Amino acid sequence: MSEPTTSTPAWLPDGFEIRTADTNGVRLSAALGGHGPLLVLLHGWPQTGRAWAKVMPALAEHHTVLVPDLRGTGASDRPEDGYTKRNQVDDLRGLIDALGLTGPAIVAGHDIGSMIAFSWAVHHPEDLAAAVLVDAFQPGVDLEESMNVVTGGSWHFGFFMSPHFPEMLFDGHEFEFFKATFTALSAEPVFTDEQLAFYAESYGGRDRLRGGFGHYRTLLEDGRENRAALATGPVTVPVLSIGGRESVGAQTTEALKPDVERLTGLVAPTGHFVAEEAPDWFVRNLREFLAATTEPAGAGRS
Repeated sequence: MSEPTTSTPAWLPDGFEIRTADTNGVRLSAALGGHGPLLVLLHGWPQTGRAWAKVMPALAEHHTVLVPDLRGTGASDRPEDGYTKRNQVDDLRGLIDALGLTGPAIVAGHDIGSMIAFSWAVHHPEDLAAAVLVDAFQPGVDLEESMNVVTGGSWHFGFFMSPHFPEMLFDGHEFEFFKATFTALSAEPVFTDEQLAFYAESYGGRDRLRGGFGHYRTLLEDGRENRAALATGPVTVPVLSIGGRESVGAQTTEALKPDVERLTGLVAPTGHFVAEEAPDWFVRNLREFLAATTEPAGAGRS
């Protein structure tokens, strides 16, 4: 079942509407607009579908663009479990079906959304015309080493994965933590206080924080699932791997080479937030990749 909503967020670009649908035991909220082959955009942490607002209008010129708030975030439900990336692929497959959309789909994901996009390409390649992975390490490929603080990996993965403590410590400090995080991970100061306040409110309070950290608490299981699937053969879906110059860079592209048959790698002139720091660069390179690697896909919607 899918339903239109009567509320229109202030950030939503013209030509898009918000739809909700029950899928895989969760109700998801998603922005939908445009016409043409289906393109699904998946945000990361600590963001919502708004992360793609700068590129949605241009991409909607040639695609049906579907931009969900992932399970546990934004206007979508925050269940206690179900946050493995493979299960969230089932969330999205059900969402597409509930909205009456057709594939094969192109999926582009950033950060946590990139991990879901990769899981989709690993476990259900028949659904996809292409996958675009934006500035994230991948479970089962290079994430585990990047989580290892003993060898210089990032501290936040293990902290966010621990139960209860992150919610307790961040509750009431969301804005200041997010401002520090967004500033540190951006090559240029592109986020306004209004945008940061929006995300702080979206993740405000222990229940909303719990939903966000749920994406981290399955990362070890995500890695095991990916490794088991990749042991049977490489990813056959065309993959574009993008890393920000001041962030992941070419590291994940190099790590993916043994496991992806048709891999294109690019380094963006940005920090972590590629589509927001360099939206024109992102749209241009996405279009060039799709023109070079995919045949015309399904109609999406007419």
